Amino acid sequence: MGQIINGKEVALKIKDEIKEFVAARKEKKLAAPKIASILVGNDGGSIYYMSSQEKVATSLGVEFLKVTLSESCNAEEVINEIHKLNEDNSVQGIILQLPLPDKFDEKKIIKEISPNKDIDCLTFESQGKLYMGEPRFLPCTPNSVVTLIKSLNIDITGKNVVVLGRSNIVGKPVAQLLLNENATVTICHSKTKNLKEVCKSADILVVAIGKPKFIDESYVNENSVVIDVGTSSFEGKITGDVDFDKVIDKCSLLTPVPGGVGALTTTLLIKNACEALKENEY
Repeated sequence: MGQIINGKEVALKIKDEIKEFVAARKEKKLAAPKIASILVGNDGGSIYYMSSQEKVATSLGVEFLKVTLSESCNAEEVINEIHKLNEDNSVQGIILQLPLPDKFDEKKIIKEISPNKDIDCLTFESQGKLYMGEPRFLPCTPNSVVTLIKSLNIDITGKNVVVLGRSNIVGKPVAQLLLNENATVTICHSKTKNLKEVCKSADILVVAIGKPKFIDESYVNENSVVIDVGTSSFEGKITGDVDFDKVIDKCSLLTPVPGGVGALTTTLLIKNACEALKENEY
């Protein structure tokens, strides 16, 4: 039977580091990190995610400011709020909850976030720095993938890594982070030929396509390390892109959903805010 990769355990170690950082600042009577999260409208997923972010942040001693705007507001009002937070020296990180309501041009609004506070790595400048190999902040979900792999004491150098999915949020940036670790990376997608064969050849398979239980035992080999980034609602439960029950006995290591990549994401987001505070002491 394959081994389950416990994202919660890895997250706990990073949370302890954040707590120590915050406690050391308080001992010196310095301000704690502060994150501002902007929610426009009432998207259920965004409300849940914001609540989760607040819960984790406050448990670690990090301040969390919620900025909520009605769906009836206009783009100028959202941008004005972003500009206020850009200029607020007490705020180290700005999170814009996505998706925005359909009437908004997301790219236009995202670009107004200061790259110095873009802890979610959404702006063109942040993404450009990532692909140039000089990131200010690492995007949290892709970084969760790499952090989990490293927690297993796996040397990524030279490994054959297959990334299934080419989104700008996960697929492309996680491929870049793995390239930075000297892996040999193949990106697969809906037009890839011989998909099963390509995936089965991987030392490490990262799946991020948003199709519940898409990957079964025919996509993996007995030595595969499988990282499931998917989170979909399936039969009333949060389910990954990997059919866990079918794959766990046919691979070496596998992340569960929930309890794998997602368990780390918010923690790494907060860690980014701590790093911003270290670099920009006001």
